[in-house]
Amino acid sequence: MTVRITGVDVHDVRFPTAAAGDGSDAINKGDYSATYVEVTTDAGVTGSGLTFTNGRGNELTCAAVEALAHHVTGRTVEEIAADQVGFWRSITADVQLRWLGPEKGVIHMASGALVNAVWDLRARLAGKPMWRYLAEMPADELVASIDFRHISDAITPGEAREILEKGTIGYAERLAELERDGFPAYTTSVGWLGYPDDKVRELTRQAVADGWRAVKMKTGGPLEDDVRRAGIIRGELPEGALLMMDSNQVWDVDEAIAAMAELKAFDPYWIEEPTHADDVLGHARIARAVAPVRVATGEVAANRVIFKQLLQAGAIGVCQVDACRVAGVNEVLSILLLAAKFGVPVCPHSGGVGLCEYVQHLAIFDFLRVGRSLDGRMIEYVDHLHEHFTDPVTVAGGRYRLPRLPGYSVEMKPESIAEFRFPDGPAWR
Repeated sequence: MTVRITGVDVHDVRFPTAAAGDGSDAINKGDYSATYVEVTTDAGVTGSGLTFTNGRGNELTCAAVEALAHHVTGRTVEEIAADQVGFWRSITADVQLRWLGPEKGVIHMASGALVNAVWDLRARLAGKPMWRYLAEMPADELVASIDFRHISDAITPGEAREILEKGTIGYAERLAELERDGFPAYTTSVGWLGYPDDKVRELTRQAVADGWRAVKMKTGGPLEDDVRRAGIIRGELPEGALLMMDSNQVWDVDEAIAAMAELKAFDPYWIEEPTHADDVLGHARIARAVAPVRVATGEVAANRVIFKQLLQAGAIGVCQVDACRVAGVNEVLSILLLAAKFGVPVCPHSGGVGLCEYVQHLAIFDFLRVGRSLDGRMIEYVDHLHEHFTDPVTVAGGRYRLPRLPGYSVEMKPESIAEFRFPDGPAWR
């Protein structure tokens, strides 16, 4: 049966998180928000996608989705699947709107919401959770989903195909391991920068009691505060537990190196976003200076080309691709394969609204078909806003459990959309 997309609906959904300090870091203090997209069809099946924003400005990504929606409406799912690169380029390389990026910022994030909604639709029609839908896809079909333009100097279609073909070897054993143990995770919920010391201590103790053995704190405030808070958290963690740090781009390169010289006393596993997201050479210099502490980044890396350069320059030891900062599943696939080519583990960026729901699928697929190892791999977990989704993440004992329902797990409850719709929902009146 041919399935035709009949419409695209977009919702501006915002949650008032700023007041409690949830999500606060060295630069950002916002209201976690989502540009939420529904792709409707003549078969009665709806695909859902979103991109995450931080409050004001969400109306811009909503407007961008509306400006791009005509590239999706009227197409059949079969037509899209038969020409993945053509479909992806029609959205990301719109002959007029691309000028506003190109391939970055509001337009690219809106593209990600649309592209992911179509992938969610495809997985739903197949009756499979997204991780399984991708993991069971033949290598040739996965390769045909990727636009290699501007990255073929780092990875070719042939190299990508070889990685994916190798991913079929031992697949059943890796899947059985995930079924049994779940996917390793770490929590960021203990260490938001806006939390007072007593709350940080209490949350860390509770995280340890709940089975977490890897936690992340925000840094980038006054250095003496970072040192004090790191001491509080490290003092509550058991021996062997991992402590990650995240400065959300606030430091200059030299400042990052100097700060980490002080903070290395607390044995950080990585320093995340130590400087400006686009500063590839700066990240490379920091990586050399702070080793063996790893440098991690990627949550606001705009596209596959930035990731290519970070990897080529030896600038990062952890790849933190975001599910909807880049333009959806197609571009994420290219980044996962680039990371595998360069031997860098992927720990996707998560948190926000729906990102945990999204990235569990990507990390599971990466383990099953691309990276094929859990060494150095973890999924970020933030304990906020999952109750607004029809298929929320399940985390137990510090590990994600495999999603079972068809799709990409980001379908929002209608009552949540109605309550938190901006500006007229009851939560904002």
